[in-house]
Amino acid sequence: MAKRLIPLFNRVLVEKITPPSKTTAGILLPEKTSKLNSGKVVAVGPGFHDREGKLVPVTVKEGDTVLLPEYGGTEVKLGEKEYHLYRDDDILGTLHD
Repeated sequence: MAKRLIPLFNRVLVEKITPPSKTTAGILLPEKTSKLNSGKVVAVGPGFHDREGKLVPVTVKEGDTVLLPEYGGTEVKLGEKEYHLYRDDDILGTLHD
């Protein structure tokens, strides 16, 4: 049975992007070559309500590539895949080509 996690409040479910371990020519790359700690947004919560009761939506959407903090997030394993759950305000930014 496939499970799908829908985050609550202002939480964001991210699948971290692992940099390639070798080049197309087959040269092995050292672990520290990845300069960015990034991931792809898999699911987002609806947001949270402020003091006036207005819904403050999450600033990222599913499919966005985001810059993540070096530490933080909660590790979540669904089936064979590993994800991380972050608060919207912990995400540092979005990455664009």
